[in-house]
Amino acid sequence: MVKRLKFSSCGHLRSDLVKDLNFGKMKHCHTWVFHSFNGVLVIGPLLLLFLVAIGSGYFYNAYSFPEPIVHENENRTSNSSGKCNFFDGNWVPDESYPLYNASECPFAEQGFSCLANGREDKEYLKWRWKPRNCEIPRFDVHEILEKLRGKRIVFVGDSLSRTQWESMICILMTGVEDKKSVYEVKGRKITRQIRHLQVRFSSFNFTVEFYRSIFLVQPGAPPKRSPKRIKKALMLDKMDDISKEWIQSDILIFNTGHWWTPTKLFELGWYFQIDGKMKLGMTINGAFKQALATWKSWVEKKVNTDRTRVYFRTFEATHWRVSTYARISDESREKCNVTRLPWSETNGKDENLFSDMIIDTVRNVSNPVTLLHVTPMGAYRSDAHVGTWSDNPLVPDCSHYCLPGVPDMWNELLFTFLFSDQQYQIS
Repeated sequence: MVKRLKFSSCGHLRSDLVKDLNFGKMKHCHTWVFHSFNGVLVIGPLLLLFLVAIGSGYFYNAYSFPEPIVHENENRTSNSSGKCNFFDGNWVPDESYPLYNASECPFAEQGFSCLANGREDKEYLKWRWKPRNCEIPRFDVHEILEKLRGKRIVFVGDSLSRTQWESMICILMTGVEDKKSVYEVKGRKITRQIRHLQVRFSSFNFTVEFYRSIFLVQPGAPPKRSPKRIKKALMLDKMDDISKEWIQSDILIFNTGHWWTPTKLFELGWYFQIDGKMKLGMTINGAFKQALATWKSWVEKKVNTDRTRVYFRTFEATHWRVSTYARISDESREKCNVTRLPWSETNGKDENLFSDMIIDTVRNVSNPVTLLHVTPMGAYRSDAHVGTWSDNPLVPDCSHYCLPGVPDMWNELLFTFLFSDQQYQIS
């Protein structure tokens, strides 16, 4: 059983994955490291010894600094008592990004490959998420490939889950010498409607799979004699019928939320059902909460968390701008303005009711589940959306992100939790 933790500690990061810290960022882990001096001070030996003795005694007695933990490669120090919230931070420029070239990855969907679709500015590719009190370890792709040998990774959710799935495959492929050894098991091309996609890394004997389950619960036909406006029933008390295929996995990552809108439900004839009865007056928020309760019960009863590591990603921030005549959450009537640089503030996008309900549900699951609280980090990235740089430029997109881009950071965070004993929940 994985021990439930409230927050991660900088001192618990894997020593073989850590990245250099520069002088300006040392304060975030509450340690003191001096990398260099700009000059040499020449003084007499006796005076030097005197000053060192006085100074050492003063600092020891007055401040009593904790002894830092020094990793094997000595490229980072951290305070074992310091708390690290990986999801509280900001984006910083980093020329070492992106992590891959989408044009060289056959699993990067054309609709998300913004550069290939005509986007000319590349600044959006050069940002790294920096938590306030620590660093996200820079992973070694070859090490990850080895650790994934014989595993089964399963992503479940909507198209935002598919982008993370594609991102992971593209990241991992950078460490594979024979690219042809990575293939979709049934030779299927990535499309929006296929319910199951399975990519195999044959040299390492593991698969990375995606199951399209946009609501997580079971869709079906409405009861007989239902009103004509009801075309589909969303059975809030039953998990999707393909959920039985998710159970025997080693890593299981969920998301949902972007189809829970009036235009994608009520205007298309989708209504809610519980215990065989239609709930026509039920709100979307109430239905979402009920669906999460069904998911929670399923995890507790069906998933063996001694084998399976379970993750749930919160609602991904979108940057639609509501026009004068649009309704909130009605994306078809909103405007999409992709900026050249990230926002300097979250402008309220870091808060979302769906995310709050996901957090509350995960907090109360009796089995270990790790929360990937990506809503705050995505709030700044008004620059990273697909916009009109898709395979259908006539339909702007301020929901999905370009690849490479923000979903790569979701996977970096996933790797951080996956290869450690850390688990994240909001207290």
